[in-house]
Amino acid sequence: MSKAAKTCEKNVSREKWSKHFGKWFRKVLIEGKILDYRYPIKGLGVWLPYGFRIRENVFRVIRSQLDSTGHSEALFPLLIPETSLQKETEHVEGFEAQVFWVTQGGQKQLKTRLALRPTSETIIGPMEHLWIRSFTDLPLKLYQIVTVFRFETKATRPILRMREFDFKEAHTAHATEDEAETEVREEIDNYRKIFNTLCVAYRVSRRPEWDKFAGAKYTTAFDMICPDGRTLQIGTVHNLGQHFSKAFDVSYETKDGGREHVWQTCAGISGRGIASVLIMHGDDHGVTLPPRIAPTQIIVIPIPYKSKAELVNKECQKVADELKQKGFRVEVDLREDVTPGSKYFDWELRGVPIRVEIGPREIERNEVTVARRDTLKKQICKRNELPEFLNTLADTLTEDLRQRAWEWTKQHVYQVESLQEAKELLDKHAGIVEAPWCGKATCGHKLEEVTNARVLGTPEDTEEEAKGKCVICGEKAQTMVRTAIAY
Repeated sequence: MSKAAKTCEKNVSREKWSKHFGKWFRKVLIEGKILDYRYPIKGLGVWLPYGFRIRENVFRVIRSQLDSTGHSEALFPLLIPETSLQKETEHVEGFEAQVFWVTQGGQKQLKTRLALRPTSETIIGPMEHLWIRSFTDLPLKLYQIVTVFRFETKATRPILRMREFDFKEAHTAHATEDEAETEVREEIDNYRKIFNTLCVAYRVSRRPEWDKFAGAKYTTAFDMICPDGRTLQIGTVHNLGQHFSKAFDVSYETKDGGREHVWQTCAGISGRGIASVLIMHGDDHGVTLPPRIAPTQIIVIPIPYKSKAELVNKECQKVADELKQKGFRVEVDLREDVTPGSKYFDWELRGVPIRVEIGPREIERNEVTVARRDTLKKQICKRNELPEFLNTLADTLTEDLRQRAWEWTKQHVYQVESLQEAKELLDKHAGIVEAPWCGKATCGHKLEEVTNARVLGTPEDTEEEAKGKCVICGEKAQTMVRTAIAY
């Protein structure tokens, strides 16, 4: 067994919360007042105000990155006529088991069934047919952040596997195949920057042919490793070629007067992008939110003592008001019927990155006590130096979260040389296992069958050459293949 494989057991059990990840995640969502999944329809949930603000802050990160690379936000309808879905038969076959149908309006049966949007290729195609006439209309780069519906038949999980969920989807059209390929590289780079901003570590893999998006030339996916060793797909980028443009006759007049179908790409991040932040930075106390997306960046908590409660509360409010003027998102917890210790517990669960404590001693010394959520370590700061101190601390905390995420992820990627070794690791939900592969689908399917896992695909984030022989057939390896137990 490889040296990396021998460390598996130690890495997987590094923290108590990882042993009860599902229970922990549900507790964080409910008690942290993020999302209540106890809605009377299976697979649906309610974003509570605090969770909604996390959601919106993540969307701002996504919008900022896409806007910076020339994408424009649009909004397409929710309903898709069945006739549009039927135009792209391969796409329908990929989604037909997951489609919700509207068959009646009021008391009247509809002549044409309407699908609730499972994704938007067949919504956008007919409109691009109208919009794109000439090479001067290209490239067209649009995105939308919407709700999509899929009749998930597997066991639903809050945010991770829902029947209604948020979806950011970017759709682009280009004049040439090379331009579309360049766009795929740009979309992958966009995702790298988005997840790096969120301090989420990942692996980028090209999905195998049998697991690509229906209708795509190929699919590239971002996967993160959860604390229980399973992987979670958090983003995908698809090169669609001319598949959908031919189905919907999206063509343009070339410079020399000819006609050519456009080349298309699409890229998606679902609500799992939000879940990835909560999961990546979890611990026994709850979550740690990076300051960039935290609804409350700083919580100010009074430490009252006997007759000094009014004085302390007043000073806490004053500090909070000053910090708000400096651009921080700050709240003061003035609840009288809750002890400071219980307040710590509440705000740590919800992931507020920085806590400021003020009591009579701090007021007397003209200072405050500052605690960071990720390490729970406390420091003393002079009152007049607080804004600058907090700015520096927020940057340090963000970078520490990012580095910790990458270090932990790298510890849970294992290279193996045999099928038996891969199976032993995956039986323990160890993380991502990389093995030499000949590239044949038959061997890929056999690998999935023997390990009872999912082939994630071939690495897109490393240029390391495969060495050795395919762990299935023994032929010379053409590439490495990644396998994991996936959500």
